Amino acid sequence: MADKRNMVLGLLALPNGSHSAAWLLPGALDGASVNIDYYHRLAQTAERGKLDFFFIADRPSVRVDRMEVWSRAPTYTNILEPLTLLSAVAGVTSHIGLGATTSTSFFEPYNVARQYGSLDHISGGRAAWNVVTSASNDSARNFGLDKLPPHEERYARAREFVEVVLSLWDTWEDDAFVYDHEAGLSYLPEKFHPTHHHGTYFKVDGGLNISRTPQGHPVIIQAGASETGKALAAETAEVVFGPSASMKAAQDFYADLKGRLARFGRDRDSLKIVSGISIVLGATEEEARAKLASWHDYVHPDLARVWIGEDLEADLTDLPLDAPVPEDRIPTNARMHKAYADEIIAMVREGLTLREICRRYNRSRAVLCGTPLQIADMMEEWVSAQACDGFMLSPLTLPGCLDEFIDGVIPELQRRGLFRTEYEGRTLRDLLGLKRPANRHVAELVDA
Repeated sequence: MADKRNMVLGLLALPNGSHSAAWLLPGALDGASVNIDYYHRLAQTAERGKLDFFFIADRPSVRVDRMEVWSRAPTYTNILEPLTLLSAVAGVTSHIGLGATTSTSFFEPYNVARQYGSLDHISGGRAAWNVVTSASNDSARNFGLDKLPPHEERYARAREFVEVVLSLWDTWEDDAFVYDHEAGLSYLPEKFHPTHHHGTYFKVDGGLNISRTPQGHPVIIQAGASETGKALAAETAEVVFGPSASMKAAQDFYADLKGRLARFGRDRDSLKIVSGISIVLGATEEEARAKLASWHDYVHPDLARVWIGEDLEADLTDLPLDAPVPEDRIPTNARMHKAYADEIIAMVREGLTLREICRRYNRSRAVLCGTPLQIADMMEEWVSAQACDGFMLSPLTLPGCLDEFIDGVIPELQRRGLFRTEYEGRTLRDLLGLKRPANRHVAELVDA
């Protein structure tokens, strides 16, 4: 059962915010996406609110098709590399978790194991890796591929990738490095366990050249609404980004994914499901909705058509904004972001115009407008109803929406006893209530 007393809250820190016109809105900072002082402020604000983790999404490419359109929404165009960024953020924070996206489709397991292991040491046990398979052919071309492999193949590679990374993180037993000056030994060789993996996608023979991390290994995050994605999450993930388009959809996802854990010998508390939400606050709900409507006015029509079309995997550029999207534009099988495509298809079948879809669509994240009390009511209801264990906050504008949430909603959640007033423990696992994993080689010795 979801525990509303330990609501999980993370921050998705997109430059200027997740609204496609966020960079144009009053108060936005030009060049925020490469301004480390800006990220320092965001992370410190999130930590002031006692949030569980600060998260950086990533796309390792520039959109090269229709650049004149994408120049109007430069979210992933001029950005810092996530691990470098989080290493800098680690130095100005002390409690909040630090998570980032790294794709299994383009990188190597050894690099990922080493980089996230290093971040866990640098941060004192606050690192988290978001496992993704990527959904961009632009990114694929940066790594020598003409296009992405099929969906099932990407997930098969991801499963093997995670298997290798987890093995590498167990290279050294926790007490391997003794620094025994009298004996002249810095480590005990018998506590070294190299990885010998010869699989379909990877061949790795060797060990990680860094000690086991404060958390045992960094927290594993994943998103994925497909059957293949849920299967991988049930086996390996510890935090999952779930849907929030409706409470019913969130409840179904929650029950399905939590119900899969037992077959892998996992209990329900070993995985936390967080629903993505964007929050617009006002003195009244009407004021908040008016604020949101004013932001939509900044979105260029060309961008609206291309943005929705990309996630639907259909060309909508010739369609009028104020007419329904024809049924024949719906693809028979979405292969990139299934959750996003399904959300758009539902709105198409509802008869909404393209303009109306653009105003409502938020990539499977609910947009909540209201007062702090109204927002706290909804958050409490969702956790109590087992729709999620908490929320991934995706502010439409930054830093504005984040400041308002921390100063308005967090005190109300704390007043109700739904959220911490102080940090407990020293690692991200401590904050999330996740067990520190035992080294597999030590466990094997105990079992023997």
